[in-house]
Amino acid sequence: MTALYLTARDWLYRQPSLLLVLTTAMWGGNGVAGKAAVGEIGPMTLVCWRWLIACLILTAIARQDFTRDWPIMRRHWLAIVLMGALGFTAFNALFYLSAHYTSAVNMTILQGAIPVFVLLGALIFFRVRATPIQLFGVLVTLAGVTTIAAQGSLETLKKLTFNIGDIFLIIACVFYAGYTLALRNRPQVSPLGFFTAMAAIAFVTSIPLFVLEVARGEFIWPTGKGYAALLYAGIFPSLVSQLFFMRGVAIVGPSRAGIFTNLVPVFGALFAVLFLGEPFHLYHAAALVLVVGGILIAETIGRRP
Repeated sequence: MTALYLTARDWLYRQPSLLLVLTTAMWGGNGVAGKAAVGEIGPMTLVCWRWLIACLILTAIARQDFTRDWPIMRRHWLAIVLMGALGFTAFNALFYLSAHYTSAVNMTILQGAIPVFVLLGALIFFRVRATPIQLFGVLVTLAGVTTIAAQGSLETLKKLTFNIGDIFLIIACVFYAGYTLALRNRPQVSPLGFFTAMAAIAFVTSIPLFVLEVARGEFIWPTGKGYAALLYAGIFPSLVSQLFFMRGVAIVGPSRAGIFTNLVPVFGALFAVLFLGEPFHLYHAAALVLVVGGILIAETIGRRP
């Protein structure tokens, strides 16, 4: 059983596209869980407790990796603190908070800004230039994101309004794009050891947000739905997807990995249909074709010399 597990894990870790698709599927589910959790559990409670769950799991499975890697990571403590605090705590806090103020349409469109921010950051900080075909692929995926966000109607786009929730989400996207770019130069240690350090930082830095929520009288004791959203967020978006994403970035780089984040709203819409009973429309299928097609263009034709 152990040999079979190791063989399957080694095979999976050599498939960056599959890793990134699974990552975005978990993130799409996180968006649905975040919307379903409104009124069922406080947003800062969800942020803090999800990282507590991740830390408890990592304590059991990653203790040796962390102990072995700690002497190297200690020399990069500031970078690790910033990546954990901004890429994990701040991103999730702003993401869940924005769900209380803005519409799902706006959230879908604005999350599509992450790969754009990543490409701009890669150009500015690393002088990594995308090819014209890769840029075309990105535009095609963004067209898919816009299609699903607009629900196939230009009138929906014309009626969009922006509020404080949208600003929160844009800032969150900038933070996660920065985290994605920083993974390029992360310390050369095991993914488990490195992620354990960042998860611990995320939990510690989310405690003040939780305390503030309680002090303001906004704490909501989780309902059944709240606990379900918490368990999902603590295991999959907080733990499994982050390990997959780090591995994918390590293989293909931040710019190419960032393109896959356009799959998040597609999975979010599909999961909303499956788990929340929302209807499936023709524009969902059109958006799926555009997003997947754009990724294939950027990942195949765009990479050819």
